[in-house]
Amino acid sequence: MTIVLIDYGSGNLRSATKAFEHAVVETGMTSHVEVTENAAALSNASHIVLPGVGTFGDCRAGLDALPGMAEALESEVTVKGKPFLGICVGMHLMAERGLEHGIHDGLSWIPGEVRALEPDNKTLKIPHMGWNQLDVVRPHPVLDGIGPGTHFYFVHGYEIVCAEQKHILTTSDYGGAVASMVARDNLLGTQFHPEKSQDAGLRLIANFLRWQP
Repeated sequence: MTIVLIDYGSGNLRSATKAFEHAVVETGMTSHVEVTENAAALSNASHIVLPGVGTFGDCRAGLDALPGMAEALESEVTVKGKPFLGICVGMHLMAERGLEHGIHDGLSWIPGEVRALEPDNKTLKIPHMGWNQLDVVRPHPVLDGIGPGTHFYFVHGYEIVCAEQKHILTTSDYGGAVASMVARDNLLGTQFHPEKSQDAGLRLIANFLRWQP
């Protein structure tokens, strides 16, 4: 089993890689974690991860700058159905478009768009930064063993607004309900950073690696 993390210049790859390597050891799997800019590497992947730190437009441009990567993602994820995890902006890119500093096309895997986070409580700071809990909208195998009140680490100033409620897996309260996880078929996205969420994050990563959509 090969877990591929895509390096498209978005940052935060080191901590994400370490978290996946740690989860592999903890679960006793004999998996290889590979970080790559090479689209061809996706053909050998069992699981594909798109981390993300930065703006929607810059991250999309970084992805498009890798020859054949967008096409390889489409083939390996949507056609072949390999398990996919988008983290933070990696989740945002799953939407149809992002409205951060202009209008930018997403991968159109989750109907909806990414908009500026606007809490009802205007005293709340943007970006939303720190620990917050998940409110489960519907059960999913990646949430096994993650009980109510479990906290994860967030850093974001934008949110994904799904066109269909069925794609929202969990919400988190930040002056209103914010989609904190989305899911569809073999696709999964987290607004929070599991790689920075200590034991809870490692459990979620391990669940993702065991997941057979």
